Amino acid sequence: MTDVGVAQETFESLDPASDEVVGTYPVHSAEQVGDAVGRARGAAVWWASLGFDGRAARLRQWAAHVTRRLDELCAVVQRETGKPHGDAQLETVLAIEHIVWAAKHAPKVLGTQRRSPGLLLGNHTASVEYQPLGVIGVIGPWNYPVYTPMGSITYALAAGNAVVFKPSEYTPGVGKWLVDSFAEVVPEQPVLQLVTGFGQTGAALVSAGVDKIAFTGSTATGKKIMAAAAETLTPVVIEAGGKDALLVDNDADVAAAADAAVWGAFSNAGQTCVGVERVYVHEDVYDRFVDKVVELTGKVRPGTEYGPMTMPSQLDVIRRHITDALARGGRALTGGANAVGERYVQPTVLVDVPEDSEAVTEETFGPTLTVAKVRDMDEAVEKANATRYGLGSTVFSRHRGPAIAARLKAGMTSVNAPFSFTGMGSLPFGGVGDSGFGRIHGPEGLREFSRPKAVAYQRFPVPLKLTTFSRTRRTDKLFAKLATLMYGRYKKG
Repeated sequence: MTDVGVAQETFESLDPASDEVVGTYPVHSAEQVGDAVGRARGAAVWWASLGFDGRAARLRQWAAHVTRRLDELCAVVQRETGKPHGDAQLETVLAIEHIVWAAKHAPKVLGTQRRSPGLLLGNHTASVEYQPLGVIGVIGPWNYPVYTPMGSITYALAAGNAVVFKPSEYTPGVGKWLVDSFAEVVPEQPVLQLVTGFGQTGAALVSAGVDKIAFTGSTATGKKIMAAAAETLTPVVIEAGGKDALLVDNDADVAAAADAAVWGAFSNAGQTCVGVERVYVHEDVYDRFVDKVVELTGKVRPGTEYGPMTMPSQLDVIRRHITDALARGGRALTGGANAVGERYVQPTVLVDVPEDSEAVTEETFGPTLTVAKVRDMDEAVEKANATRYGLGSTVFSRHRGPAIAARLKAGMTSVNAPFSFTGMGSLPFGGVGDSGFGRIHGPEGLREFSRPKAVAYQRFPVPLKLTTFSRTRRTDKLFAKLATLMYGRYKKG
């Protein structure tokens, strides 16, 4: 609680398109964050006691509640991020799909599962049950303020945990809307709570004694989260940056691949962790592909098809990457040197960019796209994998798509469509390398927020007792013979 007589520090949420103040929110202190986690402890016990069916019923009610008020939530997203209403609606509906999926499948994924006890302990039954961790701290991003944090919140709730959610300081209103809407469906206990503020509030959540942290954001911040969490051995799920590649084979539908590249690169002003930032195109179709990309990009208008840069500091990063690419021999077919404005960035297509330039090696997180010609898909895969990131990827090929996808060093790959894996509740979401580790979504996401407990139950005793100090030498000899009969017959070849 705030000390008596001490005013609560606050901050303002701004519309990035106009700097208009759209809301004022508290900067929660470490003490206030600790209080929220304390309240969550009791709520977690109550929430877990509802069982899978009880929680599923509440989660389905929440999904219906959000769906009925879809326009209201989208308006909040639009005001705080500047993205078009249609894009806000798309991410929200995808989030609703995940609520429904997690509620439906949690019993099967996390329910008690029988395992084989093996021949040696055949007088036992063996099972694994998945128990809630307790309280999960979720630190969400601003670029997809509904879809992304809900990938952790929803699965943590379905697994039986309480959640304390710290949204980005750029989108606190979206976080408040989500938490308030859940409280309307679950008014009994503070199962889902909100804390708002800046980096210090997030740091306080990490060290507040939660049972796991789910973080989405930059790789640099993710490393700080991990270092802080290590002090208390708090496990973490990190979904960090990406430098995702799209590969176009010579048998691809070139028009569809170009459309996917343009959408993947420029939707949400390129502020997408799984957005397309690099494209590698087979030399046989390179010219046709580039021509189509330039044609389609000419129809993409900042302020209409996508909004402003939500985080103003990203403008300097985008400007630096474009400048470096051009200085090192790259050419801008659209956008270019003057693409970066005060709020908006013109869609920029770059070709002939060296593979060691910042525009190829570092996450730009803006509406830019590098396109490179390759002799074949072997070269494309080699260049796509030559990155410290490994989040999403895309392949366009009529006949070799799955084979190419299998060779990409990434947590997820879409074939012949742009990042369609994001909309499938059954598929895990996460990366490798500097893109992070751990998974949200799917069965893996449910298990991420639970602990497996092994249970071995002896149904009846057997004469050969091994785990006792009264074991005899005769027992040891019999056990050795038994082991030889069971495991000693294998011969090489």
